[in-house]
Amino acid sequence: MEELLGTIDEIIYQNEMNSYTVANFQTEQGDITIVGYLPFIVAGDTLKLLGKIVVHPDYGEQFKVETFEKIMPQTLSALEKYLANGNIKGVGPATAKKIVQKFGEETISILKFEPQKLTAIKGITVDKALQISEDFIGSWELWQIVGFLEQFGIGVQNAKNVYKALGANAVQAIEENPYILVDIVHNVDFKKIDQLALKIGIPYNNHQRIQSGIKYAINCTVNNGHCRVLKSNLIPFVSELLKVTKEEVEENLIVLRTKEEIIIESDEKQQEWIYFVSFYRAEENIANRITLLNRAENIKKIPYIEKEMQKIEKNSAIELSDKQKEAIIAVNENNVCIITGGPGTGKTTIIKTMIQIYQAKGKKVVLCAPTGRAAKRMSETTGEEAKTLHRLLEIGKMEEDASMQVTEYDVAPIDADVVIVDEASMVDIFLMNYLVKALFQGTKLVLVGDVDQLPSVGPGSILKDLIQSQKIATITLNKIFRQAAKSKIIVNAHRVNEGEELLGKEEAENTAQYPELKQDFFFIQENHPDKIVEQVISLCSGRLQNFGNYDFFKNIQVLTPTKKGSLGTKELNKVLQKYLNPPSEALVEKRIGDTIFREKDRVMQVKNNYDIYWERRNTNTFDEKKYETGSGVFNGELGIIERINEEEKTVKIHFDDDKYAWYDYQELEQIEHAYAITIHKAQRK
Repeated sequence: MEELLGTIDEIIYQNEMNSYTVANFQTEQGDITIVGYLPFIVAGDTLKLLGKIVVHPDYGEQFKVETFEKIMPQTLSALEKYLANGNIKGVGPATAKKIVQKFGEETISILKFEPQKLTAIKGITVDKALQISEDFIGSWELWQIVGFLEQFGIGVQNAKNVYKALGANAVQAIEENPYILVDIVHNVDFKKIDQLALKIGIPYNNHQRIQSGIKYAINCTVNNGHCRVLKSNLIPFVSELLKVTKEEVEENLIVLRTKEEIIIESDEKQQEWIYFVSFYRAEENIANRITLLNRAENIKKIPYIEKEMQKIEKNSAIELSDKQKEAIIAVNENNVCIITGGPGTGKTTIIKTMIQIYQAKGKKVVLCAPTGRAAKRMSETTGEEAKTLHRLLEIGKMEEDASMQVTEYDVAPIDADVVIVDEASMVDIFLMNYLVKALFQGTKLVLVGDVDQLPSVGPGSILKDLIQSQKIATITLNKIFRQAAKSKIIVNAHRVNEGEELLGKEEAENTAQYPELKQDFFFIQENHPDKIVEQVISLCSGRLQNFGNYDFFKNIQVLTPTKKGSLGTKELNKVLQKYLNPPSEALVEKRIGDTIFREKDRVMQVKNNYDIYWERRNTNTFDEKKYETGSGVFNGELGIIERINEEEKTVKIHFDDDKYAWYDYQELEQIEHAYAITIHKAQRK
């Protein structure tokens, strides 16, 4: 292991999520590029590094950092550069120079212990001097928290949250009571916290320990998509986890309820259920508001709806089934209505018909869906604009909050007569809570979805629970329409739900038995991972051309259940990139950590980003503007890397909805290859 002492001259790249850093490092022996995980490091920092020299095949000699220690600048010039790096509010290069010239070797002592002396410099008031001192101490101590928190599996982003909550004395506060981390950090490793607490002498039956153990247990349930846990299951689990008596767990449940951190509710079977307060309030608000909405006067009702449907059928040359008519009548007769059914059962035709009927009567219809891809698909099938729920409600960066306990957001009221939510099975309790808050009394709410799809990523199963409550008018579509029935994909989707064998396993037999079916489904049985990979490569690189004009980048998507392993997304993406978009002198590429992004790569946005600027060619012939512009790219959106600009350090991505967005290199942690994606991500599309 080698040791280097020097100063960060320039940060070339730093991943905001995990702090993987590439920087130019100045030493007495000369400059060298350093790479490694360096949280809370900025230009001007003086570091002692431990690591080794490595030779990168593309970037040459680098120093790979294993561990580091941040030390005070060793020279006045280094100190001036550190103060001028922009990390201390109100101190730029000019002010930094004045401070160092005025106080020389005593500068650090003045900043830490006698900040009022800074007022000797023109322009620095007492308040500003105190703020400079506070920022200097804070930025200095912040990085120390990271190493301490690593033992609990707490990453850089959450370390910042800990510092924000506990301040400069965070380490001391955690050492005195490690359990405070349970309230600050979502998904913290409770067992490691518990080990430290017991090691420093906190007794087994300590109230904070038991209460934190209870919260941890409830969170385990929440992380599995549930909103509550049976008290009869929780108590023995916590008792065994903490090695305390059931009576002690019971006592602390009472304390948590008194502190209004949990709610205990009995059901009709006299079973007691335990909720976090925020989850209970969200469910309660959904139930109350939907009930009020449904009971409100039906002021948006269209008279003689049957005649309106006949007009649509005549003008559109479509024939609505009895079940589709029943669904449209149910929407007209109720303020809240659910339409559910599998693929090919006519949900889209119902939506399009409802839009035409209500718009013809001067009513405003708003279309939305929980994900960007679902909203885009809704727009394509209806010809009307559809928004994501996040965008519609203007609730901002909800998914980026560290704690699931934070549920109060300001939402924008929805100006609409009818709100139609597609893919409603993917809406969790928090998103639904915000939606019902935004609806005016008298607005019609139509929830459309398939309860047999994967549930929401967040907690709750809203669509399924509302249907089972039997309080909301629900129309279930179970007939596959003739056109859809020609697709083996749709037929097999229904056969899976019904527990029947797939069509396509015995291709010759099934082709003869079902001659009208499209050859759009094939079952290939293969058990060996390497053979499966070979099949995937073969299918993606030309074999499917035998069955249609299938181009991988336009028509094919590989789905897999998992991220890990040889058949997971990580490995499949590497293999498929190699075969479908190999290295070429004509294609610029950019390495970020272990990932190589290359022009023409298929990629996916993996988190909501409301700020990324985009442009789209304007197709509105009545609008003189050549381009439509906006901001925001959302989780699940797919695109192709069109250009990597090394000079500007940007990546231009052409997304499926024809918008072009520009990413700085440091924003590329939001992008993953999408040659292969998980089934869950496919749903978010």
